[in-house]
Amino acid sequence: MDATRFGFDPFLGWWILALIGLAALAVWGLYLIKGGRAWLTRALGLTLIGIALANPLIIRENRDPLKSTLAVVMDRSASMGIDGRTDLAEDILSDLQSQISDLDEFELRMIETRSDAAETELAGTVINGLSGTPRSQIAGTILITDGQVHDLPSDLSILDPFGPVHSLIVGREDETDRQISVTSSPSYGIVGETVQVKILVAAEADILPVTVTANDSDPRNIPVEPGKEVEIDVEIDRRGPNTIVFSIPVADGELTPINNETAITVSGIRDTLRVLLITGEPHQGGRAWRDLLKSDPMVDLVHFTILRPPHKNDATPTSELALIAFPTLELFEEKLNEFDLIIFDQYRRRGVLHLQYLDNIARYVDNGGALLIAAGEPFAGPASLHRTPLASVLPLSPTGQIEVGAFRPRISELGEKHSITRTMDDTTFGQWYRYIEAREVTGDVLMTTPDGDPLLAVDRVGDGRVAELMSDQLWLWARGHDGGGPFSEVIRRLVHWMMKEPELEEEYLTLGSDGSDLVARLTTLNTAPDPLTLTLPNGRRENLNWTATDTLSFEARLPDAKLGLYRGEAEDLQAVHLFGPPQPREYEDLRSTPELLEDLGDDTDGSTRRVERQSDTPEIRVSRKAGAGDDWIGLRDRKAYIVTDSETRPILPAWLVAGILFGLLLLAWRREGR
Repeated sequence: MDATRFGFDPFLGWWILALIGLAALAVWGLYLIKGGRAWLTRALGLTLIGIALANPLIIRENRDPLKSTLAVVMDRSASMGIDGRTDLAEDILSDLQSQISDLDEFELRMIETRSDAAETELAGTVINGLSGTPRSQIAGTILITDGQVHDLPSDLSILDPFGPVHSLIVGREDETDRQISVTSSPSYGIVGETVQVKILVAAEADILPVTVTANDSDPRNIPVEPGKEVEIDVEIDRRGPNTIVFSIPVADGELTPINNETAITVSGIRDTLRVLLITGEPHQGGRAWRDLLKSDPMVDLVHFTILRPPHKNDATPTSELALIAFPTLELFEEKLNEFDLIIFDQYRRRGVLHLQYLDNIARYVDNGGALLIAAGEPFAGPASLHRTPLASVLPLSPTGQIEVGAFRPRISELGEKHSITRTMDDTTFGQWYRYIEAREVTGDVLMTTPDGDPLLAVDRVGDGRVAELMSDQLWLWARGHDGGGPFSEVIRRLVHWMMKEPELEEEYLTLGSDGSDLVARLTTLNTAPDPLTLTLPNGRRENLNWTATDTLSFEARLPDAKLGLYRGEAEDLQAVHLFGPPQPREYEDLRSTPELLEDLGDDTDGSTRRVERQSDTPEIRVSRKAGAGDDWIGLRDRKAYIVTDSETRPILPAWLVAGILFGLLLLAWRREGR
């Protein structure tokens, strides 16, 4: 295609010409004021000089036309996956592609939003998708979306170069939806205490029950008035991540249940671990116990050593019998439940603790407390704690026999799998020289003698936990005797297991995130666990097979997980995980709406309309001013081109300018000479 146009190629540059022109105008004005008679002739001469210096040209170009770019942006956000919106959007896209294929002057540019984003980034997608396209080639933009856009700029003129922008809103006009959201929550809380979480419910109802579940525990229902912010107290029951789920009932005909529940994660931190250590009599291992517990700043230790029985009668002055009186009533009646762990170290029944107090300790364990027995020689005789109400919560029963002689503790077959002892190497254990023979009653035996007699056993009792060590030789490892052993590691792991720390559970299921994948991890004593049953945010259930990562650890993955709350079940274990941010804007309101994009359509000479069926897809027309009608949308043909060859010719040759200028000068002299 050939085209001719006018142009300029100034000899001195436009700014120099402007200065010369101003100077010439000033001189001519002075000439006129002084009464010069050839003012018109000189004005024509100066004008001719200026035009000549601008160097006007005739330019002949050989142009290749370029197609105008039409961008069709498909919303792939999570909200488009509900109520058949994606299927309708695909049908609309198919109709548009069919129409565009018949328009030779347009080139289609397909752009899609991110499907894994926490919000619909439609404006940013348009800008990035057309960033490499010259603005002079953009015919317009068509958005296929549900209208829930979260990144519209306050200044819509930023999107003017991409207009006209036509928004086709998919979704029904009569949609209804309930939402629940967390408006305020703490990032951490003290274990055993409550935190305050504020929620807001949006629904067409007077009162709705909100179901609150912490770490998949027993749910509780709280009546809430929609539209009003409500504060709810939630107890933090374990260290580490605590997932708290809030949900509301699904209404009849509701658009989707996805945003009927939400969740937050609160990190549980333990303020202090209150430990009551009762040593039955002074012995060499007593200091090892005390030094270990006092070395941890998180441990609040109360330690009593019974130096002598209270009934003993001799001439020792009262002031020398004990540093303080043993506060049995205060410890075992009034403040028993304030302790997280009770340790009996070589305790012998001497009348200090009545059976009523020991029965209180048994109930304390059943109600969620922790008890550790480090047995010495008295445990095998008539003064044994096993001959008290505590026997009902202990996993081992002494036979009355005390075995003496060097031996090395061994990790049992079960202990090699248990989270407390499975990482320990019993070939490095130093020797012990005494233990109390016992038989297994219940629980799990983790350490044994070389003959198979139980040394260390743990058990769950009601809501609490118990550990029993059938030897008073553990302190030898702390002193490094015969190479020592994992003294502090054994105690630390025992205490953490009894405190129900998640990482020490022998049966433990977790759900987490790894990039765009949802990852489930299972720790179990079962070498062939059942598949993971995963409940997706949309309510659909899916089974995933496990992949072994080591002997007793397994992993399962769900690739490209969608935003929302996931629930996992395996081996009678349950776990929940919120994939994505706690409050994704994508789920704040899932109802389709044209309101958010109407101003954008008006600002860019575009349009915004709802398309509820494929037959409503508008016709595409080429219009100089774009715009839209009842059943059509207009696009601009930019008529862009690229110049492949050009030829320039000056309009005023030098000889012609010189001749005309000479003639004008003669006329000026003639006029002035009269």
